[in-house]
Amino acid sequence: MKIAFIGQKGIPNISGGVDRHVENLAVFLAAKNQEVIVYNRRSYLPDKINEWKGVKIVYLPFINNKSLAAITHGFLATWRAIFAKVDVIHYHGIGPSLLAWIPRLFAPRIIVVSTLHSFDYDNDKWGSFAKFMLKLGEKAMCRFSHQVIVLTDLMHDYLLQKYGRESVVIPNGAFIEKTDKSNKLIAFGLEPQKYIVSVSRLIRLKGIQYLIKAFKNIKAENIKLAIVGAGEYQSELEKLAGNDKRIVFCGNQSGETLNQLYANAKLFVQSSEMEGLSISLLEAMAHGLRNLISDIPANREAAQNTALYFKSKDELDLQNKLEFALQEEEKMNELGLLAQKRAETIYNWDKISTDTLAVYKK
Repeated sequence: MKIAFIGQKGIPNISGGVDRHVENLAVFLAAKNQEVIVYNRRSYLPDKINEWKGVKIVYLPFINNKSLAAITHGFLATWRAIFAKVDVIHYHGIGPSLLAWIPRLFAPRIIVVSTLHSFDYDNDKWGSFAKFMLKLGEKAMCRFSHQVIVLTDLMHDYLLQKYGRESVVIPNGAFIEKTDKSNKLIAFGLEPQKYIVSVSRLIRLKGIQYLIKAFKNIKAENIKLAIVGAGEYQSELEKLAGNDKRIVFCGNQSGETLNQLYANAKLFVQSSEMEGLSISLLEAMAHGLRNLISDIPANREAAQNTALYFKSKDELDLQNKLEFALQEEEKMNELGLLAQKRAETIYNWDKISTDTLAVYKK
């Protein structure tokens, strides 16, 4: 089949959850002898490559504005995919799914699939008009897509109750690829088992501000906090960290560097206020890490009994749980092994790509 992915900023090696999802799904589908096209935003990546592990990459322009970038790029990608005579257009996210009516009207032979990754309109960075359009995109997803894929049972139940729309639950996955054995930690001043790691986009909803405040109050002179990621909230977080030299901002990382940041951490913390299904959490689970995560419904569905939870947005509870996790190594190790087994069984990209291909064919 000829499959077009629309809605991501770009691949490969972009840290955003949707981009990492698209990259892994595209690569695994290509390995199953499918023809996959991913539409990247032009000039978004430092190096222009036209093929990645069997996936064709096409670059298209967009209006470089927070509210218009996704929709303008998605509009051009939709028409490009129609003229490329693809068999499937797969929209990723509720924003791009606002365009699902175009192929249904102008190219009815094309199968239209949409994935609900998260409820983006809950993000405070969007103004009232943008939130309205995102909610409209959610309605368009349910109205015009031949099939809707959701990441969690919670999302499935939400769409069924609000729109009467059935959907297929196919989760995110975790993929660990080893490339070399050189020590990537030296560049960040980190030592194995002597740091806590957090991996996410640096936006307010990821709750890193609670983690920084809690970490600054714990008594652990020989433990650092490695914050991996970048985003519009980074300068505020750096101010919050102040002159605490135990807190290290590592920037966006991918490949072997990211693998080593996971693999050598003493503890993984995910402090989000809201998630769809966090790829960074799944990757931490796949590494067998000890995980301390916020008690939001999406995290509880993902990890179940394989993690230690703290009350979301509660700095004091997070501080107490951090101290407990650092002291109770045996208990946390047991949770880490359970998490790894769960990731290997459920959040497996080979299975995920097979299930997604079945949706296309159906």
